[in-house]
Amino acid sequence: MSDNMKRRDFLKGAATGVGVGLLGAMGLYSYSPMREGYFPETERKMTDIGMCRSVKVTNISETSWFENGVLMGDIKGAGGLLVNQYDYNWPPFGNGKGLGKGSYDEGIAKIKHLLPNRLEEAWDIIEANSVHPENAGGYAALVEVEEMSGNKRKFLLDVGWSYKWCDECFKREGIDKMLENKEIEALFFSHEHFDHFWGLPVALKYDPDITIYIPEGFYPEGLQYIKDCGHTGKLITVKNGLNKVIPGMASYVFAIPIICRVYGEQSLYFNVADKGLVSVTGCCHQGIIRFAETAYNEIKYENDNCHGIYGGLHISPFDDWDPKYDDLVISLGDYGFERIGCNHCTGVLCAKKFIAAGYPVVEGTAKFRSKDKAYLGNGDTITFG
Repeated sequence: MSDNMKRRDFLKGAATGVGVGLLGAMGLYSYSPMREGYFPETERKMTDIGMCRSVKVTNISETSWFENGVLMGDIKGAGGLLVNQYDYNWPPFGNGKGLGKGSYDEGIAKIKHLLPNRLEEAWDIIEANSVHPENAGGYAALVEVEEMSGNKRKFLLDVGWSYKWCDECFKREGIDKMLENKEIEALFFSHEHFDHFWGLPVALKYDPDITIYIPEGFYPEGLQYIKDCGHTGKLITVKNGLNKVIPGMASYVFAIPIICRVYGEQSLYFNVADKGLVSVTGCCHQGIIRFAETAYNEIKYENDNCHGIYGGLHISPFDDWDPKYDDLVISLGDYGFERIGCNHCTGVLCAKKFIAAGYPVVEGTAKFRSKDKAYLGNGDTITFG
């Protein structure tokens, strides 16, 4: 971790976070500067990824599902978090056999002939055969990068889940027209999870030829789904580690197992002129500490400064607070972020704790079914640089 990063005093952290009890102190110690005395020295790679002038993120949809209780009830009823996501019988792969008795092959066979153009017809079939289709939403974001020349380039990060909801969101934010006009040059998938990936036909309806980047680790069903959705463009599997995209922008694939039999997560890093590092993530299953430390160890960026972070930070996705999460809230202050935009699996309760801690959270408008202004919600934007 950089010497010039802002550190919170150990006892001050205890007073504002977990508490000064023995267990709380142990948790705080694990995120305090004191712990670094036991870490081996790490030589920074300082890879030059170039520089960009600014980054703007538009939240197309952060509402992956509408009711936590419904989703968790489905997961528990189907056998738990280690069950293959394609077996839950969630949309769009419903086969009519009920919770936990799903099948990719049986589900896709009912709608494949309608993809990607006849989504309304497909959704009617999906609703009739799937478990809780009304609870499906999705996560998707538009990332606009301004190059040093002033040229602007657009990318999609994820495409959501529900065809019905995501098509509505795409039209609301003008993503449909951008895709039709070939203004968006590529689609990056953070990972294979249902709420980030299964809405793919909505994007392909408007541009079936778009280049797609997926992290290494997609399962056979996911790879087949890309084909079954009617994709005709380049499919690029990004290897684990750091991968340069354009000047000032790189992705990083973390080789990690994730719930619901998903593997690997791809996040985005930007080096913004005069500002520093900007980190954009879908879910951050790798954890915010590993996300920040990886950038420090791997990338050269302006002023050695962590300027901003955006996305789902995966701390309390179901607002089920655990005392250990307080450690993460406290540790986030160590990185000196100057702009924080959180939503999706961050958890509303966690976002409010960030605000209470005095962190520079950019709040939203709580419109289009986003639940709280502590989030950068549906239709909201954040700019870095």
